[in-house]
Amino acid sequence: MEEYVYIDGKKYRRGYTTGSCAAAASKAATYMLITQKKIESVNIDTPKGIYLTLKPRNIEINKEYTICSIQKDGGDDIDATHTMDIFAKAEMIDRENEGEDIYVTGGIGVGTVTKKGLKVEVGKSAINPVPMNMIKTEIRKVLGTDLNTYIDKTKTLKITIYAPQGVEIAKKTFNPRLGIVGGISILGTSGIVEPMSDEGWKKSLSIELEMKRAQGLDKIILVPGNHGEEFIQNELGLDIKYVVRMSNFVGYMLMEAKRMGYKKILLAGHIGKFIKVSAGIFHTHSKVADARNEIMISNLALMGAPLEFLKEIDKCVTAEGAVEIIDQSEYTGVYEILCNKCRDRVKQHLGDDDIEVGVYMFRMDKSYLAKSDNADSIVEVFR
Repeated sequence: MEEYVYIDGKKYRRGYTTGSCAAAASKAATYMLITQKKIESVNIDTPKGIYLTLKPRNIEINKEYTICSIQKDGGDDIDATHTMDIFAKAEMIDRENEGEDIYVTGGIGVGTVTKKGLKVEVGKSAINPVPMNMIKTEIRKVLGTDLNTYIDKTKTLKITIYAPQGVEIAKKTFNPRLGIVGGISILGTSGIVEPMSDEGWKKSLSIELEMKRAQGLDKIILVPGNHGEEFIQNELGLDIKYVVRMSNFVGYMLMEAKRMGYKKILLAGHIGKFIKVSAGIFHTHSKVADARNEIMISNLALMGAPLEFLKEIDKCVTAEGAVEIIDQSEYTGVYEILCNKCRDRVKQHLGDDDIEVGVYMFRMDKSYLAKSDNADSIVEVFR
């Protein structure tokens, strides 16, 4: 594997997914079941075209079954599953009528899907299609094209993927929000974890949108994170079943909502995030764009605020600091102006007049700050 990539002139180490771990562990366990011999390393191909050589751990070999694990390595893109062991147990079982020659399922620490809208059926283990295909492909490399050499028609090779740490680790992931209970997901579309990449994060956020659309919802509430969710629940009294977090990826999530056919979108966020959107900034992380003071000053100036007042605002290092000053002034109407501009920018970004959009802004303590002109009518459809 090419272990490193360079991003913005810095060197970062690649890793590999839970899907690659599951495929490698399955291949190694299958080989050891057939040969009854321990192996020191196992090779797999990944969808990205990168070849991996991984080391099996926690090996257990006997006539009835074999077990081994592969330790997850997220490279420099460390996530909740980094360093955990993904296990595979291989065993021969009696085949049911029309049963599969290779049957893959999840055990302890691998979640179960309980809601529609994911790529795995309700009731099945949360092993996504690409990792599932990787597991079976690598196993067939061990067994050869003629599976009857090792598996007669009365037997099935059963592979159980499990992760004892997964029950606790899953609580730190998006799984509980997605209706995946009891553990982690076996994930990965390329088999390789690319460091410092936003793509995986964006896709995980989009999955929740897809899931809610599959459940029949055609209206959605987008919030940056926990604070927005609390505002929706505590200040507006709305059901959080409508809420999806978008993090800093405002533009991406809006276009995903449009693609999926949502007709009404309510956005609720802290002024520090949404003031950027009011100026057409749709990725709100400060490393991408941070013009909060400039946006606030320009809007206050258009309201006729004096130069000395604007200079005080310019000294503020946070939007919350600016709010404290504005709250003591005659220019509190700027909040509503920003909300309406935020709504208008969102509408312009979506480019679809049939999608209704409303906006709420709040303070750091999650209390109400302002709303767009049409926000009340949008809120009513969520009650």
